This record gives sequence, C-alpha cells and structure tokens, in this order.
Amino acid sequence: MKKEIITINGGLGSGKSSTADLLAKKLGFQRFSSGDFFRQVGVDLGISVNELNKRAETDPEIDKMTDEKLRGLRNAKKVVIDSRTAYHWIPESFKVYLDLPPKMAKGRILNNLKDNALRRKSENSSDSKQIYKKMEERLESEQKRYWDLYKINNTKKDQYDLVIDTNKNNLEQVVDIVISEYKQWIKG
Repeated sequence: MKKEIITINGGLGSGKSSTADLLAKKLGFQRFSSGDFFRQVGVDLGISVNELNKRAETDPEIDKMTDEKLRGLRNAKKVVIDSRTAYHWIPESFKVYLDLPPKMAKGRILNNLKDNALRRKSENSSDSKQIYKKMEERLESEQKRYWDLYKINNTKKDQYDLVIDTNKNNLEQVVDIVISEYKQWIKG
C-alpha cells in the first residue's frame, strides 16, 4: 500500500536537503533529514562527520540508531525524508533519486557550507579540494557500511520511482517534477 511519504536520496551535493525543504513546504508535509541527525550525533561526540563515518564502519550501532529513527517514520503521514536508506526502510514511499556528477557537487557543497552551521561544524573544513576528498571518502564509507549491514546499494537507480538530473533542472523545476510525479503515483 502506498504511503504519503516521499523519500529522497542522491549523490553528495545533489540537492537532497534543498529539495526536501522546498518540497515539504509546498506540500505542507513534515520534513526529516537523517543526514542532519547523523551530523548532530558527530557534533555531540565532538567529531567530524567523516570521523563518525569511519567509526560507524566498526560500530554498527551508529547506523542502527539512524535507521531506527527512519523505521519509526514508516507509519508517518505526509512526510518528506532526506536519507540515503529511507527508500529501503519504507518501500511503500515514493522513492526519488537526485543525480549529479560528483565534480558538480563540489561547488554546491562549498556554497552550502557558507549557509549551514551544522554542516560547517560537522565537515570541519572550507577548502574545496579537501571538501571534495572528504565527500569521496564519506560516500565510500557509507556504501561499504550499507552493503555490509543490509546488502543494499543505494546508487542503483532502478530502485526508485523517479530519477532527476539536478544539473539539468534547477531547484524549482526539480520540486515541480517531484510534485507532479508524486501526485500521479499516489493516485495510481
């Protein structure tokens, strides 16, 4: 049975957070970000998000904490979830993947660092080359953990109801596409 839940995944810097924010606002839905939750765990522990990712490679409880929050949202109504694994935990959701080449993501992440205090604190860097390297390390760590823990590859696009190239569509266009496709999906 389809749920009034939209799960958004995508590459680093693909616009997951911005899309989820605007989408939730336009639809009047609640918003949850597992990335923000994960970053806050790192800040609370006094370590960067990359250090937390490395620690999670040997301590599965870190991911399980985030995943438990996601599973708890399975019975929610009218929620947009920005997460790399929510599509897996809530298969009845409308599953969206935002696609963006990694080199394009670097600039977006740097711009986001200027406006996002939690991300700035959790990344612990402002140098573009260092940020890009950390992005790659984080993605590699996450992919390894998700495979080891759950045997999932969240980058396989055939698992999603909708894939959008965020390099070819601006934020407003992406959100309008998601809303249009979601409304058709939920009716069908």
